[in-house]
Amino acid sequence: MDLQLSGKLALVTGASKGIGRATATTLAEEGCNLVLVSRDLAALNKVAEAISLRFSGSVRTFAADLSKQDAIERLATEFGELDILVNNAGAIPPGGVLAIDNAAWRAAWDLKVFGYISMCRALYPSLKKRKGVIVNIIGAAGERLDPGYITGSTGNAALMAFTKSLAKGAAKDGMRVVGINPGPVATDRLQTMMRGRAKAQFGDESRWEEFLSSMSFGRAAAPEEIASAVAFLASPRSGYTSGTILTIDGAAS
Repeated sequence: MDLQLSGKLALVTGASKGIGRATATTLAEEGCNLVLVSRDLAALNKVAEAISLRFSGSVRTFAADLSKQDAIERLATEFGELDILVNNAGAIPPGGVLAIDNAAWRAAWDLKVFGYISMCRALYPSLKKRKGVIVNIIGAAGERLDPGYITGSTGNAALMAFTKSLAKGAAKDGMRVVGINPGPVATDRLQTMMRGRAKAQFGDESRWEEFLSSMSFGRAAAPEEIASAVAFLASPRSGYTSGTILTIDGAAS
């Protein structure tokens, strides 16, 4: 299926690894030109080089801490003609209500929650000109409301509400806004978390793979499976889909 994305300019945050890297690669495969954003310029440049070796579209990189408003404003100034925005940057730490202090809570939300909101606000005018699409990669914890991940669950739930609210207003501008809630995805971050869990439960972090058996299909999702959904939702093939949050968790919820 031709997703009709050839020549579109897509900006992907958190693009140096995991879901962000897979999303950038998939969009490049579909013919998109790319702007890759994360804090780690060296890692971004490696991703850009790998993509450029395989695909013909342009790939530019921009190092930025998206918890900082001035960085977002610089980004918006530099890339003023945009078709697709994929918000993906941010990792919120686990812990209960008494385990996460105010500073950690605010730092996590500054990057993911307020980072997503600020990116949408800053880039909305350029997306409006092109009748663009925003895809917010959020997280299934926003539906499950886990007290052991209260900072993430609350933040993700807020982003789900933001995505749906923004979509209602954006429709009059010919824009679409959608969200994706991945469950467990086979990234370095997931492995780190599972190693910590294995060490706490078994006293042996090497036993982390034992937790895979409890997941749907006995595995975590591949980053590419999330990336393929991003590409379809961002494409004209999904042109009447807006205000929707797609959960990809293997029917675990």
